[in-house]
This record gives sequence, C-alpha cells and structure tokens, in this order.
Amino acid sequence: MRNLFAKDSKKNDEENLNLDRLPKHIAMIMDGNGRWAKKRGLPRTAGHKAGVEALREVIRTCSELGIGYLTLYAFSTENWKRPVDEVSALMKLLVYYLRKEVKELHKNNVKIRTIGDISKLPQNSLKEINSAVDLTKNNTGLVVNIALNYGGRNEILNGVKGICQKVKNNEINIEQIDEDYFEEFLDTKGVPDPDLVIRPSGELRISNFLLWQIAYSEFWFSNIFWPDFNRESLIEAIMDYQKRDRRFGGIK
Repeated sequence: MRNLFAKDSKKNDEENLNLDRLPKHIAMIMDGNGRWAKKRGLPRTAGHKAGVEALREVIRTCSELGIGYLTLYAFSTENWKRPVDEVSALMKLLVYYLRKEVKELHKNNVKIRTIGDISKLPQNSLKEINSAVDLTKNNTGLVVNIALNYGGRNEILNGVKGICQKVKNNEINIEQIDEDYFEEFLDTKGVPDPDLVIRPSGELRISNFLLWQIAYSEFWFSNIFWPDFNRESLIEAIMDYQKRDRRFGGIK
C-alpha cells in the first residue's frame, strides 16, 4: 500500500491526467463529517450537510471524466448504533439530496443504484430512493452505487445463504461454485471490482466495505475530511493511482 497519506495541499494540473488509464470503478468511504463539524464548533449534522456539497462535486467530476462506476459508502449496517437524532438527520438529508439532485443527475445521464438492505430504511427515504432508481434506470453514463444499510460481511453471508439454498434445492452441485458464480449472489452483481478505493479523514480502515470486491483494489488515503474533499482531491487520487504498477499477484 503506497502513499498512505497524500499531501492534501498538493496542486494538480489536470492536463497531466492520462485519460487512457482512468479507473473504471472508484469506491469512496465518505468519512470525517463529524470531526469536520467538531473542529468548527458545529453539531455533527452540520458536517453531514457540508458533506453533500463534496458529494455533488465528486459525482460531477466522475461523470465529466468518463468514470464508469462510483460506489459511495453512505450508511453502514453499524451506523444504526449512532445517536437516534443523528441517524434521523442522515435519513432526512438523503431524502433532501435525492429530491434536489435527481433531475440534474438524470439530465446528465447518471444512473442511480443501491447496494445493501434498503428495506430497513424509513419509508420516506425508501420512496425517494426507489423513485431515483426508477427515473435513472435506463441511463448509460456514470453508475452511482449508493451503499445504504450495507455491510461487507453481511453481503458475503447473504451470498453464502443464497448458494446453500440452491444446493439444498438440488439446483446446483458444490463443484459448480467458483468465484464467478459466487459474485452472482453479491449486491454488486454485474459491476466490476473497484480499481481505486478512496478514504479521506486520516483513518486507515476498510470499515466492512466491499470486503470481497476490493481484493486487488488500489487504496488512496488522505487527511482531508470529507466535506473538504473536492475535484482537486479526486484528481490527485487518480493521478497517484496512475503511477501504480498493478500486477494482481503476478509478475510483469
């Protein structure tokens, strides 16, 4: 794992970006909202609101660059442990964002998808999510996967249960099970594995995110809190990714 902490102050010239070596799939852990707010003497909810602006810029940049897939870790299975008022604020913010942005996203050919068990979300949140997914389902541009009530361990466990049921019903035999078959039972079915995983905020954890899919992903960590993450930050991460020698366990 190289460049664990990128220099946040570094300026990038987008002209140096190699458009032929862009990651097809970027996964992002949107972390640091609460600490961003605390640093400014604000409630944690203010940090989440500020994080929406960063999200808007990241999606716009990925769409303009021609990135194929962007997966955003928005709410984990563990986030239910947070204070009730913070969880409620996050759900309301999700509704606000979708209502405000979905028409513009649709106009720009962005396709919205979700991963995780969204059935556990409040009804008003679920309604907005399903509406956004339905509106954009035929779009052919950037695919934005929003991870909601998502956990990597839970996803793998559900995949194992699904395959076990197939075996139990004599629909398949054990010898048929390989990596490709198993991936058909994951939330990310049909989506290529992330080439680049980005985590701002200074934390060096995966936090139960895409545990199966990131086996050979490149990682980019930064001290930037998510609300301060912008186009320049994303370009810097991609340029660093383009310096990596990806061998996938082999030797060139």
